[in-house]
Amino acid sequence: MYKMMTPGPTMVAESVMRARSRIFGNPDVDVSFCEEYYQICLSMAGLLHTKNSVYILNGEGILGLEAACASLTEPGDKVLVIDNGIFGKGFADFVRLYGGEPELYTVDYRKPVEVSVLRDFLQKHHDYKYATVVHCDTPSGVLNAIDEICPLLKSYGIITVVDSVAAMFGEELLVDKWQIDIACGGSQKALSAPPGLTFVSVSEEAKEVMRKRNTPIASFYCNLLMFERYYEDKWFPYTMPVSDIYGLAEAVRLVQEDKERIQRHQQIAKAVRKAVTSAGLSLYLQDGFASTVTVVEVPEGVLVQNLIDVMLDKYQILISGCFDILDGKVFRLGHMGNNANIGDVGEMLSALTKTLRELGFGCRCDMESVFLQELA
Repeated sequence: MYKMMTPGPTMVAESVMRARSRIFGNPDVDVSFCEEYYQICLSMAGLLHTKNSVYILNGEGILGLEAACASLTEPGDKVLVIDNGIFGKGFADFVRLYGGEPELYTVDYRKPVEVSVLRDFLQKHHDYKYATVVHCDTPSGVLNAIDEICPLLKSYGIITVVDSVAAMFGEELLVDKWQIDIACGGSQKALSAPPGLTFVSVSEEAKEVMRKRNTPIASFYCNLLMFERYYEDKWFPYTMPVSDIYGLAEAVRLVQEDKERIQRHQQIAKAVRKAVTSAGLSLYLQDGFASTVTVVEVPEGVLVQNLIDVMLDKYQILISGCFDILDGKVFRLGHMGNNANIGDVGEMLSALTKTLRELGFGCRCDMESVFLQELA
């Protein structure tokens, strides 16, 4: 089996896989499962530093993003889509799908959003029902300062929706302090559980906006209000994926025990960037580097698919290319969740050095050695 050193999915702990094999009952009628689900949601809320409701939904992380837009958007609503990455721009599709009118605030994809410039923009343009922003845009690895962006938006009464799928549990996230109305995450990223679940924290203000809509939410599966009374009524809107949630509970427990998690992600990411640039490679970003993924420009004369294939076939390590405007231009190194450890990242960088040399790119150093020296 190869090692997945991609920016999600990540390698999953054996204890998480064992938890998924538990015998389960019928979640539609077994009240004890409802209680267990509720306790997992409380644990996640604690990790996210929020008193808001947290819901676990049966679907990959994209479900959370669409559910946020579906539940908030009414026909004609103006929505600010903060666009400095492929996923940032992608929010506009969900807004349009539910009849809203997205207005893109598009800035340099190689940098994080400049809060001072956004502040100037909002002084003249702030008539929005809600705004979307990506915490870490996985294709580019850019990290936005949502700790400043969301309070700025809220100062104008704008509901805040944050895609933190590639950042949550690998970057600091203080939902209440940073005034995030809806924060979305995914099981397969830094939480290091198998793909298939998304989770959202939803503020009371966001719920109130949903309740006071003039038109019904144009979805059943993406309707966040369907979960509003699940605990009081001991009822879920659809049959919950019990085994996936058992695995998620164990992954949450492991995160709770890992007190140095954020610091470790930061240190490893910094050392990876040092190793990559020392080898003569160029980072895609100019600034605003996330701690969960490093995005590297493909050197001249190398085809990204050949790089991925040799890494996998010869060294049993899987890394990622990219898509959309970055297709064929970059490759991505994941170091999030269970993958954020010295041994696996060092092995990945050693294989990357050898692979690039085999493909004709003369690395100036052994990237693993530089990585280890940086962490010493």
